[in-house]
Amino acid sequence: MEFYKLIKFRKSIRNYDPDKPVPEEVLHRILEAGRLAPSAANRQPWKFLLISSAEMLDKVRMCYKGEWFRKAPNILIVKGNRDDAWVRRYDGYNSIETDLTIAMDHLILAAANEGVGSCWIAAFDPVKLRESLDLKENEEVFAITPLGYPGDSYQPGQAKDRKGISEIVEYL
Repeated sequence: MEFYKLIKFRKSIRNYDPDKPVPEEVLHRILEAGRLAPSAANRQPWKFLLISSAEMLDKVRMCYKGEWFRKAPNILIVKGNRDDAWVRRYDGYNSIETDLTIAMDHLILAAANEGVGSCWIAAFDPVKLRESLDLKENEEVFAITPLGYPGDSYQPGQAKDRKGISEIVEYL
């Protein structure tokens, strides 16, 4: 899809077809887009967790209550190690959240380009997620997304409601 059209019409999907799996080659292309994401000092402090097994899906689904979340055939998680991220020497700023966010954005846009639905979720229970993934102390997750083909109620092609450019840009 043409890039500007993609970002104009991509939307969060909250209805998945549980009977339509995403082919492995499509998942690979999505993951490749995340791999190519930029990160501070090119540290790439991430790991992508593609949850597809019934056992792991059950564990991870416990961290979010939305019923629609349970129908997606995959859940994608970007985790990162705070110790592997770049740190700004002037004030100690650690780039882990920014790096993981950029990677997740690449993954979600790639999914949309493939016709695969996603929904950026930050409202998960971090304690339950940490337990289900057995995360180490310095490992972080800032967002998760289901991945799957949209269900019957999906209506493509509706533009987003956003503020006008004059409301958000200052030319200095």
